[in-house]
Amino acid sequence: MKKEYNILVTNDDGIAAPGIKALTEVMQEIGNITIVAPDSPQSGMGHAITINSTLELRHHPDFLHTDSAYSCSGTPVDCVKMAVHEIMKTRPDICVSGINHGSNSSINVIYSGTMSAAVEAGIEGIPSIGFSLCDYNWDANFEIIKPYVKKIATEVLLNGLPEGVILNVNFPKTEAIKGIKICRQAKAFWEEEFDKRINPMGKEYYWLTGKFVNHDKGEDTDEWALANGYISIVPIQFDLTAYHAIQHLNSWNL
Repeated sequence: MKKEYNILVTNDDGIAAPGIKALTEVMQEIGNITIVAPDSPQSGMGHAITINSTLELRHHPDFLHTDSAYSCSGTPVDCVKMAVHEIMKTRPDICVSGINHGSNSSINVIYSGTMSAAVEAGIEGIPSIGFSLCDYNWDANFEIIKPYVKKIATEVLLNGLPEGVILNVNFPKTEAIKGIKICRQAKAFWEEEFDKRINPMGKEYYWLTGKFVNHDKGEDTDEWALANGYISIVPIQFDLTAYHAIQHLNSWNL
């Protein structure tokens, strides 16, 4: 391996989250770390960027024994843009995002700020991985997954990734991980509804709620892997073209 890799670490749970601290500790064993993370939780922001207001950066000297840690007032994608174009003098060899508190499997990848940060780095041509642990607790145990994080990141550094491909890695909530499965994204969705309430002033407000439903019975999916104690790795891409539909659309009388 290269002696010193330049590594960008980011997330969507914010710079104070235990998950990014665990990820930083792992990546410090591999190379030089630059951290750029939101200054507050940004879960569910997807690929949002800040265009109607300014962005602020705050330097956090000696954050986890590194002088290159910053919090950004924007979204996870803003953090990656700031890191690549303003902060890092050397292009990152890899971008790692997470470790997210909660699952980003199946359709959740669309909404995830964790994964959108990784995708943004992928758009920049940087090999990128999003890591998530299926445990929403703030005090989730990240220790058991650290060796797997290091192994997966090291393999990406040694072997690279196909152009335009980003890895979505999810860890099951278990003390007995059975192994790693390369998977496809399950066809699972949120059945959503809005909980309508009235505040003390008599005004209506809503809470988005719902339940996650997996109708996909395949045993090659991320949901199956996680339910059965395996780490799931799904290769994703930012090219959203539905190539299989092009021939059908060309048959229309346009």
